[in-house]
Amino acid sequence: MAPMTRSRSYENVPRPHAAIYYGQRASNGGLLIAEATGISDTAQGYPETPGIWTKEHVEAWKPIVQAVHQKGGTFFCQIWHVGRVSTFDFQPNGQNPISSTDKGITPGYAGVQWAPPRRLRKEEIPGIVDDFRLAARNAIEAGFDGVEIHGANGYLIDQFLKSGVNDRTDEYGGSLENRCRFALEVVEAVTREIGADRTGFRMSPFLDFMEMSDEDPVGLCVYLATQLNKYNILYLHAIGPRVSRHREPHWTLDPFRQAFNNTFIANGGYTREDGNQTIAENKADLVSYAALFLANPDLPKRFALDAPLNKPDRATFYTQDPVVGYTDYPFLEEPASSAN
Repeated sequence: MAPMTRSRSYENVPRPHAAIYYGQRASNGGLLIAEATGISDTAQGYPETPGIWTKEHVEAWKPIVQAVHQKGGTFFCQIWHVGRVSTFDFQPNGQNPISSTDKGITPGYAGVQWAPPRRLRKEEIPGIVDDFRLAARNAIEAGFDGVEIHGANGYLIDQFLKSGVNDRTDEYGGSLENRCRFALEVVEAVTREIGADRTGFRMSPFLDFMEMSDEDPVGLCVYLATQLNKYNILYLHAIGPRVSRHREPHWTLDPFRQAFNNTFIANGGYTREDGNQTIAENKADLVSYAALFLANPDLPKRFALDAPLNKPDRATFYTQDPVVGYTDYPFLEEPASSAN
């Protein structure tokens, strides 16, 4: 199961209904990746998203992780910082969000008045790296089996990676080596803290979400995948081109699959059929599912039986209701009224 923001963690604290939600989706075992989870109070950009930077957060995650483990699931925590994808409302003391740049998202994009970001000073970057390290340690303390470093979807790490956003002239900008430096420093800190065998990384080579772009997305992410091999991390999780609004016909995940040595996870709008084909053709080791898993808590069983699928209700993806659109999707063998 791919990580999916669900906006149901009041004041950044995971709540008991999350144990029901994740426990339902662990009913067939397998790997679940938790929703993006903030590494600090500056990492926030969406309502009611969970955190992992305080003792309260750690304690709140413990029963949720336990619910997954009781069903035989493996559970990773995706750790993130949104960077410039934020507003003053989400930042401590109403300050400007931080980023690789002071170039902001166009006001009104996606209907939001984004706050102008503040370019991180070079001497501040080690502190952000350390926030990722501490978040990883906290995740293991909460019982997670590992963490996925969120380097995708236009958030902070991606803002350093992509040439269309990163306009720095120091050692964190310009060349491929420089733009990947921050990401790799995070990977190094996390693997030293919790081990490479508990660390994954997510990237989105082609995604233009939040006004992201790169002059050579294939070259960038092949370089990054090759560099990740030096840390021997457990997996690389890549979002495919089909979810990009401006995709090119020649774009494919194949170069990253070939460049990365360990487990490769493909994501991005796969169906049962083309997911199976992707595995059969050795284009990935695993395929992750988001909306289909959200709407079908027993998705692996439905796939195995080629059974009908529930349709996702996008209107309830990011609402705060602890049941509706969250834990009330029916299982295959149960009526909708008793699904939760």
